[in-house]
Amino acid sequence: RYTRYHQTSGTTGTPLRWLDTAESWEGMVDSWTEILRVAGARPGDRVYFAFSFGPFIGFWLAFEAAARLGCLCMPGGGLSSAARLRSILDNGATVLCCTPTYALRLAEVAAEEKIPLSAGRVRTIIVAGEPGGSIPAVRARLSEQWAGARIFDHHGMTEVGPVTYECPAHPRILQPTSGKPVQPGQRGELVLTTLARTGSPLLRYRTGDLVKLDPRPSTLDPQPCQCGRFEIALEGGILGRADDMVVVRGVNVYPSAVEDIVRGCGGVAEYQVQVSQAGALTELTLQIEPGADCADVPGLVRKLERDFETALALRVPIGVVAPGTLPRFEMKGRRWRKAE
Repeated sequence: RYTRYHQTSGTTGTPLRWLDTAESWEGMVDSWTEILRVAGARPGDRVYFAFSFGPFIGFWLAFEAAARLGCLCMPGGGLSSAARLRSILDNGATVLCCTPTYALRLAEVAAEEKIPLSAGRVRTIIVAGEPGGSIPAVRARLSEQWAGARIFDHHGMTEVGPVTYECPAHPRILQPTSGKPVQPGQRGELVLTTLARTGSPLLRYRTGDLVKLDPRPSTLDPQPCQCGRFEIALEGGILGRADDMVVVRGVNVYPSAVEDIVRGCGGVAEYQVQVSQAGALTELTLQIEPGADCADVPGLVRKLERDFETALALRVPIGVVAPGTLPRFEMKGRRWRKAE
């Protein structure tokens, strides 16, 4: 009775293979249909999926949900970034679905190829697959690059399906090491039960995703959000992974915090973080590739150094590499490397 096969991208280890029944799949399509509605997608919208459509579950569900909603669905699998950009503009796409890393990459290619994103009709970008859509600096940069488009964050998992979506008005959580519940406002690991996915239900599944529970709504304050919904709210979306945090000289450093600092500076086309051991100490170094519009590279380095000291109380060595040196990503960005 299993009719669908997908696997994870393997960013955290060996790819995980997953099977779904027709009933499970329909239930998840229902969830994605609601996500699209909340994001503002309507019948007649033209939704472009800048996604490979390989074995990763990714936006397969979203594609079917958008078709059910009455949208014109445009697959972008098998195309170069420049070809995707031309397709987005030529076909008048109004909604773009991709990872936040790839939305940044598309904007970079648009600048290189002199493709004016302001001439397009994209008004909403739905991002998923990694932290970024709820990081203020990333949101601001994407909105600026895409001519004021609204950024809408969503997160899901191959094992679980769609999990959260961003509140249009602008679950249980555990402390990762002890496994004990955390209070509202504290950071913890998201734990989920998925009884509606009948072909592969999960009970108290530890996702590894770090979140912060918004105290509203609650039994003490049953008032709905300004958007009219009563669901549990997660402040800031997915903050990172429980296994991604590194401790540098006593400071807990999360990839999302580094992303916020780097993107908040502007002028950085791409970056890479190197994690190494110096005896018993963990060291962090940063390599940056300046953007084509960066006229003062030494000034950019100084600003980054100051921002790291201000935000994390750390001195982070920063190196500069030539344009085109660092890798680009279509799916999830893999910017953190651990020295052997």
